[in-house]
Amino acid sequence: MKKTNAIKFNKNGRLVIMQVSDAQDMVHVRRAMTHMLDKAYDCIKPDLVLFTGDNILGNHLLDARIGTRKVADGWYATYERLVKSLEHILVPCEKRGIPFAMIYGNHDDVNAVTKEEHIGIFRRYENCLPMNTDNPEVDCDTYNIPVLSSDGKKTVFNLWMLDSAWHDKETGRSYCEIKPQTTEWFKKTSEELRFANGGESVPSLMFMHVPIKQQYGLLKKCEAETPGAIKDGDGGYVCLDNEKAVGVLGEMPCVCDDDAGLFDAVKQDGSVLALVGGHDHLNSFDGVYDGVRFIQTPCASFRCYGSRERGVRLFVLDENNPAEFETQVFTYDMICGKKPSSELRYFRDADEKVKERIAVIAAGAAAIAAAGIKAAIKKK
Repeated sequence: MKKTNAIKFNKNGRLVIMQVSDAQDMVHVRRAMTHMLDKAYDCIKPDLVLFTGDNILGNHLLDARIGTRKVADGWYATYERLVKSLEHILVPCEKRGIPFAMIYGNHDDVNAVTKEEHIGIFRRYENCLPMNTDNPEVDCDTYNIPVLSSDGKKTVFNLWMLDSAWHDKETGRSYCEIKPQTTEWFKKTSEELRFANGGESVPSLMFMHVPIKQQYGLLKKCEAETPGAIKDGDGGYVCLDNEKAVGVLGEMPCVCDDDAGLFDAVKQDGSVLALVGGHDHLNSFDGVYDGVRFIQTPCASFRCYGSRERGVRLFVLDENNPAEFETQVFTYDMICGKKPSSELRYFRDADEKVKERIAVIAAGAAAIAAAGIKAAIKKK
C-alpha cells in the first residue's frame, strides 16, 4: 500500500484516469471483462485507476460456478472467495505498476465481510492508495485524492471519493444514501484545501457509486415512440433532455434515497467540476442540471445485465488548465474491436446473451440428434 493518497501529474503535465464501475463479478470471472480491462490498461496507459463501486458481486460470492447453489459458507469462506474475486481486477494494475483506489457500491458488503475487513484486501497491494485510514467520522471509502503538480510542490486538483451505499448487517437492510457526516466532511475538507491554496478553490471531480436524485433533472417526459425513450416506472416514458445532456439513457436512473444536502453543498462550494456516478449499468451520459454537471459511466461487468455500452471511462486532466478536462467512454467494441474472436467472447460471456446461447446449444443438440437418427436409418 502506498503511504499517501496524493498523486502527481505526470512528466508531461497530464493525468490520465481510468474509471471502472460495476466490475461486479466473482471467483470464476467472465473472461470478456478481464480481457477488455487488460487491453484498456495497455491502450489507455492510465496514471490512476478508480474502481467506483460494485467491485464484486458480493451477495453471490459463495454460489456455484453455474446456478445459485451454495458451495461454501461462513466468514472465512466468504473472505477467501472475496480475495480471489478481487484479484481479477487488482492484479493487472499491480503488475503494470498502476496506482488505484476505490469506493464501495451496494453489492460490495452484502455478505459476512465488513467494509473495514474488505478494504484491508485492497491495501495489501503495493499500488493501492491508502484511502481513509484516520477519520472515524466517515466511512473508510470516503476520502479525497490530492493531485499535485508534476514537481510535487502544489495541489493543483482534487478527487473526491464518497461512500453512497452500505449494508446494515444487524437489520439485514441495504441503504443507498449520502450520510450527513459525508456532506459535512466534504464542506470542511474543501475549505481546508481552499485555505491551503491561498484562498482559491481547488478544481475537482467527485466520484460516488449511486447517483443523487438531482440527476433526474437531465430527463424529460416524452412519447413512447421518441428515440431513446424508456419507461419511467409510472406508466409513462422519459428520455434525455438533449438541451441538457448527451449520451445514452438505457434505464431509469436508480438514485440515492437521500443526498443529505450534498447537491446544495456542491453548488455553493463551486469547486466540483462534475459528479461522476455508476450503478446504472445501461446509462452512459454527460449533462448539466441547475449549474451542476453529471457524468454517468456504464458497467464493466459481463456477469450482470448490460449492453454494448459496456466499457470504461477516461478522464484526462491538464496541469496547466486544471479547470477543464476531457472525458470519453471506451466501450468493449472500441477496446476489443469487432473481430470474430471479440464477438465470440462477448456472445459467450454477456448476461443478456443467455437466451441466444441456450438457443444455439439447443439447435446444436437437435442437429446432432438428427444426424444420429439419419445415420441409424442409413445403417439399417
